[in-house]
Amino acid sequence: MKQYPIFVSVVIPVQNNKDTLQQFLASATDFLKSFVSDYELVVVDNASSDNSVEVLKGLTSPDGLPNLQVYALTKEVNRDTAAWVGLENALGDFVVVFNPAEDDFSVLPDMLEKAVSGSDVVFASNILKPKQTIGYRMANGLFNFMYKRFNGINLAKEAPEYRVLSKRVINFILQHNLPAISYRHLPASAGFVKSYIEYKSEPKERQTKKLSESIEKGIRLMVSTTRAPMRLVTVLSLFGAGANLIYSLYVVLIGLYAENVAPGWVSMSLQMSGMFFLISLVLLVLGEYILHMASRSNEGPQYHVGQEFTSARMTRLEKLNLEEIKPTEKQGS
Repeated sequence: MKQYPIFVSVVIPVQNNKDTLQQFLASATDFLKSFVSDYELVVVDNASSDNSVEVLKGLTSPDGLPNLQVYALTKEVNRDTAAWVGLENALGDFVVVFNPAEDDFSVLPDMLEKAVSGSDVVFASNILKPKQTIGYRMANGLFNFMYKRFNGINLAKEAPEYRVLSKRVINFILQHNLPAISYRHLPASAGFVKSYIEYKSEPKERQTKKLSESIEKGIRLMVSTTRAPMRLVTVLSLFGAGANLIYSLYVVLIGLYAENVAPGWVSMSLQMSGMFFLISLVLLVLGEYILHMASRSNEGPQYHVGQEFTSARMTRLEKLNLEEIKPTEKQGS
């Protein structure tokens, strides 16, 4: 197997895996040291209710595994946030985010090959997915459709969770106010060099993904990364205000020129349309304020240079304050 003289960090979020942790981490260690010069395992325990933390603590003892960092969370968070905990503390030149239940280590050398060849982000997608309920598949398809419409990214195809990130990408995401959320989609949208790998591997754990576990994550990701849903609300509010204003004019014209109008219809109609007009205006103003506050809270750096290129041959030496040294008479003789 080809050797890579690089430092690789592998971030592994886990939860309630005490029976398989030691064997998995030992095999991961053997695999990594067979083809990289330096490595570390960064394990994030996502508030396990079993004794996973005790197992991990034992693995960090002098008789345990080398190059192991463990972070135990006190409260369960979503998988992206747990992964980001490890990413923030990873020291490697390249950081791998790995899910033991779904991902396969055997594709990692191919991912690193693309990373050292110049890719800032390498995504790997397993064609064989864990078992999913019908409701989950339908909701996931609808979410991916809407997310692509609003953000231009299909998360499932363009930003799978199994990925290798260069340190440059992580430093860029760190500049955002909500890096744990930006981490999920930003590498696929920013101006980085991206590579994609597809492979086929049977998921190791037969965990059925349920709809209820993903709705909160999807809504949170949607409203945190795009203003489109809130913009739709403000547009509807503006439309409602305009429609009620036109209806009020229509009622006034009917009251002035129409005959046999029911007593009280004009005043009741004007009262109702005026009330809904004001409500629509209030929603419009509130929506714009919320949009402004959301844009400020999600605001990242003003600019980011994704790649840099410099000419290999410099022809304007005078601009570098360089002078040609003339040989002295003694040196010339």
